Amino acid sequence: MATSRILYELAGANPGLRFSSYCWRSRMALLHKGLEFETIPWRFTEKKAIAFSGQGRVPVLVDGGTVIFDSWAIADHLERGYPAAPSLFGGAAGQALTRFINEFADAVVNPGIARLIVADIFAVLHEKDRAYFRASREQRFGKSLEEVAADRDAAVAPFRQSLDPARRVLASQAFLGGTSPLYADYILFGSLQWARCVSAFELLVEDDALFAWRERLLDLFDGNARRAPRA
Repeated sequence: MATSRILYELAGANPGLRFSSYCWRSRMALLHKGLEFETIPWRFTEKKAIAFSGQGRVPVLVDGGTVIFDSWAIADHLERGYPAAPSLFGGAAGQALTRFINEFADAVVNPGIARLIVADIFAVLHEKDRAYFRASREQRFGKSLEEVAADRDAAVAPFRQSLDPARRVLASQAFLGGTSPLYADYILFGSLQWARCVSAFELLVEDDALFAWRERLLDLFDGNARRAPRA
């Protein structure tokens, strides 16, 4: 029997390669809640496929007769709609504090990662997405994709330093959520999993507390994230 939940996720030329940081947030949230769901691969130029959501980006979750887009809105929907399942936030105060992690990832972490892996993302895209991606990202960065990533061996050091607040927390506890992961963990993990899926360029070093934390998250839910296809 088919599940009533469908998650639309960004995919590369290989439909199994799912690499959006925001889609990974939503996938991990659904797994955390223990909810069954199907996934549908979606690509940048397939706007018509999600036109029913009233906008043109993923993740989009169809939960029965309800359509939700935006990873934060999806997490909020899951928390309110499935209160008996494990909490994503640990209460209202936890949800309010998690907004900081959400904004930190969007404003600092994702832009920092993007300049390191943008050329690698282009390499895994379906042919029909490549012209759009190159034009939109080169306009954003003001230079070619190849030029953006040319100095990444040097640029990765300040990126790693930008993660120091999370690193300091994880030096003394297993997860951002404490003894077990919460949605705050999935937000930051989604960013790192995005890079891990599309690029061999390593953002973390093995003796980093963040590396060990990422390993723990990769093993969650029977290794769902660890088994995900990579470029």
